[in-house]
Amino acid sequence: MKRIAVLMGGISAERDVSLASGVLVADALREAGYKVDIIDVGTDLGAVIAALTPAPDAVFNALHGRFGEDGTIQGVLDYMGIPYTHSGVRASSLAMDKAAAKAAFAAAGLPIALHRVIPVSDLAEHDPLPLPYVVKPTNEGSSVGVYIVRQGDNRRAEIARNWSFGGLVMAEEYVPGRELTVSVLEDRALAVTEILAVDFYDYHAKYTAGASRHQLPAQLAPSLTEQIKQFAVAAHRALGCRGATRADFRYDDLRDRLVLLEVNSQPGMTPTSLLPEQAALCGIDFRSLCAWMVERAACRV
Repeated sequence: MKRIAVLMGGISAERDVSLASGVLVADALREAGYKVDIIDVGTDLGAVIAALTPAPDAVFNALHGRFGEDGTIQGVLDYMGIPYTHSGVRASSLAMDKAAAKAAFAAAGLPIALHRVIPVSDLAEHDPLPLPYVVKPTNEGSSVGVYIVRQGDNRRAEIARNWSFGGLVMAEEYVPGRELTVSVLEDRALAVTEILAVDFYDYHAKYTAGASRHQLPAQLAPSLTEQIKQFAVAAHRALGCRGATRADFRYDDLRDRLVLLEVNSQPGMTPTSLLPEQAALCGIDFRSLCAWMVERAACRV
């Protein structure tokens, strides 16, 4: 029987999401016949390494956010020679760095939004882009720290004053329209979901039951659905990802404009998460999805 260690928790702003994902994953892997150890990752890296000694057959990486999906823990596992789920060091780092990811997408010919990375002090002084625009950290996930600055909005200085995500800010043009997302398993795009939220798909809307609705499959022209799926797979490849990812898009139907926002290299596995929902639509239950990830665990790739 294979022994799997599930890494969960972590020290990022997405700790609670990771804990929710990890518990469900551990239960599913036990049901699938694996021996499972849960490791709640905290600030003591030595304790994590000790918990991984002797080495398990594989690690299911259910961590989210910085240190969990930015290449940091991946490097530790590579050093220890322990296979792990999801992407490797380089791809994880690229996906988490929004500016670097956009450069990779542009090089691959994928459609991206106009954006600038500026010091947070510049944001305090003036609007970096024409209104409306989006302000976001360069290296957080789950829409942590994301704001929409609209015409007549006087929050810009306040956002800059209270910024707690490092010295840089990404300002990105606001693309109106529909919020769409596609999960990818290696070279297969599963389905397109339209996310219907009250305002925008922020942290609260993502992880609070009833705060948003998922229309699956999204009601789109077949040709557009196919294009979005192709772009999702191309984005996965552009970053060098492996295993499961999820690509987020905006579609301005008034101008027929599709924009790739980002790729999540470690999609959530919570009750409100999109990857398990899309997998189920394609006939892959949660237990099978978790087992699929574990059986493709690898290191140093």
